[in-house]
Amino acid sequence: MKKDSIDGRAVVFCQNAFNTPEGKTAHGLVRFTERYDVVAVIDAKYAGKDAGEVLDGKKKNIPIYPDFTSAYNELIEKGKEPKNFVVGLAPDGGRLPKSYKSEIKLALQKGLNVDSGLHDFLTKDDEIMKVASENNCRVRDIRKTPDRDELHFFTGDIEKVKCLKLAVLGTDSAIGKRTTSWLLVHAFRELGLKAEMIGTGQTAWLQGAKYSMVMDSCINDFVSGEIEHAVVSAWKEAKPDVIVIEGQGSLMNPAYPGGFEILAAGRPDYIILQHAPKRLEYDGFPGYKLHDIQEQIHALQVISGKPVIAITLNHEGMEKSEIEEACQKITEETGLPCFDVLEYGAKELVTVLKSKINKK
Repeated sequence: MKKDSIDGRAVVFCQNAFNTPEGKTAHGLVRFTERYDVVAVIDAKYAGKDAGEVLDGKKKNIPIYPDFTSAYNELIEKGKEPKNFVVGLAPDGGRLPKSYKSEIKLALQKGLNVDSGLHDFLTKDDEIMKVASENNCRVRDIRKTPDRDELHFFTGDIEKVKCLKLAVLGTDSAIGKRTTSWLLVHAFRELGLKAEMIGTGQTAWLQGAKYSMVMDSCINDFVSGEIEHAVVSAWKEAKPDVIVIEGQGSLMNPAYPGGFEILAAGRPDYIILQHAPKRLEYDGFPGYKLHDIQEQIHALQVISGKPVIAITLNHEGMEKSEIEEACQKITEETGLPCFDVLEYGAKELVTVLKSKINKK
């Protein structure tokens, strides 16, 4: 078991969604998490394969099983008894297919705690909570908004934060903003700098982001205040050299128009824009053409008054041999450096960004 995991071993449920945009929560947990020691993924389509190899072509020693029962039985045999069952699905609208509740109940019957980041709150399901109570299990709905008296309103204290602030935004939803944010944080830390991640979605919390809020389920009046509170708390408590704010959705996405509150309340010094050149339409919405990258850059810079400093490439739909040419084309089109941090790491990008720390 990972000695530093917060909650111990976990099985990640991602039936019929792994290696698709709807499996992005599971993808994040396979790539990195401080909260769990992920020991299995559930998805019948890829059963028998390694989750890391399926996702990124890199072995992670996380086997994929067809269902919970087979995963649990084999893990017990291996002496890797799981303590957590994490719903790794992220479907449009955050709704849990009813047919999947049987797997959750099986996990509870085996004594596993359940964590879910969906909008369908398991804690409101009487049948599930009855099983949880009978087996003394904890159920957490990560997207459940705190009571209003616990929420924060914008104060302007963000102006007291003097470290470098970066926002990783995107030209679409489910495009890799969170993964890029973590890679940046880790790359800064490898250089001996103090870096903190501000999570703005349920997956970042599930990965162990200490300073976070769940933007898409927060009451609108308090979204800006919660973003500001997370950034200010990170600044006061961790004294970082750099803060990286995870983006949500995209400014022009018809269903997930995210980014404005992050720019308005987080007040980043620079923006990093994640882009997938092969996408022609907004994710999950055929007929809604993706806005041109130049148009998106212009909109972000007008709204924030701050520059987009670099583009990070999402290479979905590409062969590895196409990546370098795609980055060069984006640089020619935008005049900005372009990096594929998932394929090659964030060291080069951090070298560009590091020089901005001394100017704060």
